[in-house]
Amino acid sequence: MAVHCPECGFANPEGANYCQKCGAYLGGVHKDEGEEPTTMTYRVDETGDMQPVDIDEVVQESGAALVIRAGGGRAGESFSIDEDRVSIGRSPDAGVFLDDVTVSRNHALLVRRRDGLYIDDLGSLNGTYVNRRRIESHRLADGDEIQVGKYKLSYLER
Repeated sequence: MAVHCPECGFANPEGANYCQKCGAYLGGVHKDEGEEPTTMTYRVDETGDMQPVDIDEVVQESGAALVIRAGGGRAGESFSIDEDRVSIGRSPDAGVFLDDVTVSRNHALLVRRRDGLYIDDLGSLNGTYVNRRRIESHRLADGDEIQVGKYKLSYLER
């Protein structure tokens, strides 16, 4: 049985949470709405160990950060955005390495422009979504939710 998107009417496979065509949320109320966040934020160091971090300090130091909220069992992992260009993808060379088949090798790119930080989709197969809308390019704002494949990330800036 298909799940029809309330936004565009696309027939999605049963059990889908987001529309494959437009990225709209297919369920009712998000489970995490109204709940206090309980996820620890961390970075993976050179040895592969998880090191707890204070996300407020990360954002203060670099000006911006991405935090994985869900996907791949990596909720809470954070990435400082302290360069003018940061790649997102399944390539091990990516600044934000997301190892899953739902993520293209070179999926998206974070680019600092005169008026802010943008995320640009690089022609990925599954698309890049910001706040549940599929995008080609989008200027990020504090609190934006980014979806890349099965990963959901939050963008934080000072």
